[in-house]
Amino acid sequence: MASGGGYGDASQKIDYVFKVVLIGDSAVGKSQILARFARNEFSLDSKATIGVEFQTRTLVIDHKSVKAQIWDTAGQERYRAVTSACYRGAVGAMLVYDITKRQTFDHIPRWLEELRSHADKNIVIILIGNKSDLEDQRAVPTEDVNEFAQREGLFFLETSALQATNVESAFMTLLTEIFNIVNKKNLIAGENQSNGNPASLSSKKIIIPGPAQEIPSKSKCCR
Repeated sequence: MASGGGYGDASQKIDYVFKVVLIGDSAVGKSQILARFARNEFSLDSKATIGVEFQTRTLVIDHKSVKAQIWDTAGQERYRAVTSACYRGAVGAMLVYDITKRQTFDHIPRWLEELRSHADKNIVIILIGNKSDLEDQRAVPTEDVNEFAQREGLFFLETSALQATNVESAFMTLLTEIFNIVNKKNLIAGENQSNGNPASLSSKKIIIPGPAQEIPSKSKCCR
């Protein structure tokens, strides 16, 4: 059971922190998707992301407080070294393309390869077709994307940051799947301890136990 909660209560106890990266070509709407989820905002004057930025939002999943730390990466080639460094420690990723620009979808395999080369092999990935409000300009058939997503084992959803369509659902699908993986790992670890076996989750750095250290709501550097 998931609940969106508020948009950032600094005094709230945090049980988990999940790092999620937004990747894809420039101008597909990554920053707008993040702004819609983190602050319920949309700006017609949005500028291209320089390097990397992140925002946070705290929500409740299965009675646990989860802080989503979402990194918005630049799509331009000249920032690739910076953005790829930010994959480290990520437990979830959104691969975003523009449904009106076929090239942005054709580049998804390259983004996916880069992500899998730098991130944890068990990272949860959702493929996002943004700008679904521009259906009359569609250049990427959903059938093509469904086939690709099934072949690669990805979640898939179309969104409209402008109309706030499926943005919440996309993040909740991703974060809930991560949460379920964490709970399963913790359950196994608990069983190992009860059986006298030392528990180890060090191979997958998926959570930061709360209460977590507070971080600025937005940053322009990759740490």
